[in-house]
Amino acid sequence: MEIESTSSRFIPEGFEGTANDIAAQFGFIFQMLKAPLFIPILNIMVFLCLAMSLMLFIERLYMGVVIVLVKIFGKKIDKRYKYQPIRDDIELGSSAYPMVLIQIPMFNEKEVYQLSIGAACGLSWPADRIIIQVLDDSTDPAIKDLVELECKRWQSKGINIIYEIRDNRLGYKSGALKEGMKRSYVKHCDYVAIFDADFQPEPDYLWRTIPFLHHNPEIALVQARWTFVNADECLMTRMQEMSLDYHFTVEQEVGSSTYAFFGFNGTAGVWRISAIEEAGGWNGRTTVEDMDLAVRAGLKGFKFLYIGDLHVKSELPSTFKAYRFQQHRWSCGPANLFRKMVMEIVRNKKVTLWKKFYVIYSFFFVRKIIAHIVTFVFYCIVIPGTVLVPEVHIPMWGLVYIPSIITILNAVGTPRSVHLLVFWILFENVMSLHRSKACFIGLFETGRVNEWVVTDKLGDVTKATKPGPKTTKKPRFSKIRERLHLTELGVGAFLFFVACYDYSYGKNNYWVYLYFQAVAFFVMGFGYVGTFVPNY
Repeated sequence: MEIESTSSRFIPEGFEGTANDIAAQFGFIFQMLKAPLFIPILNIMVFLCLAMSLMLFIERLYMGVVIVLVKIFGKKIDKRYKYQPIRDDIELGSSAYPMVLIQIPMFNEKEVYQLSIGAACGLSWPADRIIIQVLDDSTDPAIKDLVELECKRWQSKGINIIYEIRDNRLGYKSGALKEGMKRSYVKHCDYVAIFDADFQPEPDYLWRTIPFLHHNPEIALVQARWTFVNADECLMTRMQEMSLDYHFTVEQEVGSSTYAFFGFNGTAGVWRISAIEEAGGWNGRTTVEDMDLAVRAGLKGFKFLYIGDLHVKSELPSTFKAYRFQQHRWSCGPANLFRKMVMEIVRNKKVTLWKKFYVIYSFFFVRKIIAHIVTFVFYCIVIPGTVLVPEVHIPMWGLVYIPSIITILNAVGTPRSVHLLVFWILFENVMSLHRSKACFIGLFETGRVNEWVVTDKLGDVTKATKPGPKTTKKPRFSKIRERLHLTELGVGAFLFFVACYDYSYGKNNYWVYLYFQAVAFFVMGFGYVGTFVPNY
């Protein structure tokens, strides 16, 4: 009796009636903590999310206004910079043309190595003024043999192509590019064009880019636009096309037109070799070596030029696994680079204060960090949270109006996919889970901060008519486990629960959105998105 009376003193009076009901116990604890804990925290989160949404809205609106003005009143690039086709010289002959190095970094690119090498060898430029350098980091001996054989095949046709390997993968892609620049024959080159293994430049690519570098010594980089050979392969590739088209149609164009600065896309660009050297060369300290080099070159006072009507064909990741790895690298790397370079940018004396503000605030903070974090936290945590804590209110301008305008501005780059806007919103919200997590990893430099997984390319593997060599079949359980993504399923279950609660007890009718978003998380959590490749 004494023990029973003693223990009862530690149980709140309202809790005694729910002692045998776990759900009721949790409900009681939630009610006890709501006023002192959950409401203040959620109010702070609402305030921060609204502030971040406003920052993103102003950024998107500003860029939308600028791109319209550029299209209407802006000078064409051949008017802004000196442009004159390079022509034959009777006395100098082909030596009147600058020497160009083509670098093609590769890593086990079995499906696409022939496409990239063939496209590079098809570039129109005096044969004795171009060197094609295939930088093969492949770990599969069979693939290395295939790539080397392809290089020899083009050599037999008179193409100046060199197959290069190294005995380690230090620095990954940046390490391969850096090692390639050390070769003795590179000292004779003026410019270097870089193409990833799935990129296929048109024959006139060099004719349209090199003259800008040749006649304008202040230009360090000329970047072309990506187009996608497999955009219509599945719904996931259509969603990617919408996001990347905005980047190329608006972000790169605005940066080039107003600040002569933007982030190098890592491929389909031509660099002035002396600018790379002056900026300190390739550096593998982050997983975005291309952006790292671009920022350092920009701080040296060099200008960048983007040619939006010069297209280079490439391949989008068509499996969810490959896309997740790519997005982790693309989100973690910029955040980590921001951490490493923010003070260097502040202290720089070669660029204007306005350009510093643009790079720190607009280029890094809003686009590379805020955009990812606010998408997940606001739409997948805060909005569902206000269903469970109805005392917290989100104003209509922050809940509907601003997100709608941001979404419309993002969609202008791909008019053909406007009818997929709802699917794109749901897809981007799911991917924001991984992007925001990657941002925090980069900012705090923890966990997978330096993880580099090469984006797998499929080439024509899904269209093959002949079966490939037999492979060992994986156990059924292993296949299921590979397709399940527990994080997405967990968030989906949370949103589904909140949607059911809102439908039964809520007053805001958020359940319509929450059900759709929960389904999107479930679809991606069970692996039913992208192209499915057996035994992939």
